Amino acid sequence: MRVFDEARQQRGEKVFLLAWAAGEAEMARVEGEMEELVELATTAGALVVGSEIQRRAYIDPALFFGRGKVEEIRTLHSELDFGLVITNDELSPRQQRNLEDALGVPIVDRAGLILDIFAQHARSREGRIQVEAAQLRHLLPRLTGSQSRSRLGGGIGTRGPGEQQLETDRRRIRTRLRALDRDLGQVRDSRALRRAGRKRRPFQTIALVGYTNAGKSSLLNSLTAGGARSENQMFATLDPTTRAVDLGVGPVTLLVDTVGFIQKLPTELVTAFRATLEEVAEADLLLHVLDASRSGAMARLDTVHTTLDELGISGTPMVLAVNKLDLCSAEARLRLSMYSSERYQGVGLVSARTGEGLPELRRVLSRALSSGWVPAQAVFPYQERSAVDLWRRYGVVDSEEFTADGIRVTGRVPDGLWGQISQRQARP
Repeated sequence: MRVFDEARQQRGEKVFLLAWAAGEAEMARVEGEMEELVELATTAGALVVGSEIQRRAYIDPALFFGRGKVEEIRTLHSELDFGLVITNDELSPRQQRNLEDALGVPIVDRAGLILDIFAQHARSREGRIQVEAAQLRHLLPRLTGSQSRSRLGGGIGTRGPGEQQLETDRRRIRTRLRALDRDLGQVRDSRALRRAGRKRRPFQTIALVGYTNAGKSSLLNSLTAGGARSENQMFATLDPTTRAVDLGVGPVTLLVDTVGFIQKLPTELVTAFRATLEEVAEADLLLHVLDASRSGAMARLDTVHTTLDELGISGTPMVLAVNKLDLCSAEARLRLSMYSSERYQGVGLVSARTGEGLPELRRVLSRALSSGWVPAQAVFPYQERSAVDLWRRYGVVDSEEFTADGIRVTGRVPDGLWGQISQRQARP
């Protein structure tokens, strides 16, 4: 058991963290998850006063944790004065109710904690709708008749747009969810229209993906004119942010920042943020941002790969940006410089904060995007000058000649653009 003595002089809702491991072989993984759970709780505004990992071969069907461990934590309540227990594992509604009764304090599981952080950080109307829908889906099976087990008063697990629904019955929550689903449908339709508009103007799109707090927004600001919200905390950015960047491959490329990933990302959030994640699925290239300064960086890299696979996005070409190089030792830099993977079309070592490595990353991105271009030559009738204008605007023109048959153009164009303009060339 770990007790955080340094927390006693600080302010915040005092919480105790509790996790389960099937045996010694699982401990390293669970300890890593617990370090992350401390960071999540701190991001939510909590004060972690202690933590415990129970090693037990099986889960108690009624309490999840063993009865002896539950009694041990209950006796710590008066000593550490915590008002909330956060579990690393997702509990069934029955287990959560039984555990609350046994410990005498409210329980929030990892999924509920992540939802609480999303509720704090949702700023746009779209973000608030997505978070409220996820909160209500998480809450619905945990209602028990007239006892909602809600914790009104603004503590962890009760914030955000869904707070007013915590004491309503199932019928009213389902009614609200139907309304939110309609709103999310409108969001999806709106995003689909914007993507269709981008396809009519064949901008190439790069979507930034990665673990939460890997520095995606900071890298977006460093590569573009900036302006995206960037903070050193988990899930600081929920709403997609799009900026134009000149990579020398056509006139403009769009960079899209998206929500960060994490281990055990709640399924309710994946469902609610489907419209946002579709921006990733539609991108021409993924820029995976990895925080190289963190311990367990490779495990986080694997988490992102697994999440992309689950979303069905694993086939999109990808470039790796190994970020926060300024915080790495010389030994780590050397090790990272030799990293390679068949999954990536290129790797760039960068520091979004200092600008180190950004020129090389631009070149890596440019080469990756160019791989989707095709060399082309065509003659367009003079009445089809708009096709030539499209080529000039979105492709690369190596030569242009005015002949009796029309305008002869040679160069390179994105594959999607060639499909649009090739039908407009002069027929022999």
